Amino acid sequence: MTVISIRDFRSNQGKYLDLAANGESVILTSRAGSFKIVPVTEDDSLISKKEFFARVDKARKDIAEGKGLEVDGKEALASLLESI
Repeated sequence: MTVISIRDFRSNQGKYLDLAANGESVILTSRAGSFKIVPVTEDDSLISKKEFFARVDKARKDIAEGKGLEVDGKEALASLLESI
């Protein structure tokens, strides 16, 4: 684990981002608190509020048009989730 100050991070950003990208735990300390620097992965979602709400609006429209999927009970839900 590498613990660094905000000043050190500013001076050597590339170095610490490379460490984090290679799996090293990098902790940044500042007056505002401590923060762990981790790379974004495919499992992380990076969408704007505008895009999120556009997707919600589209889903509501699809459901209103009968394009939704109804799941009745735990077994049906488990089966649906396994198929995804």
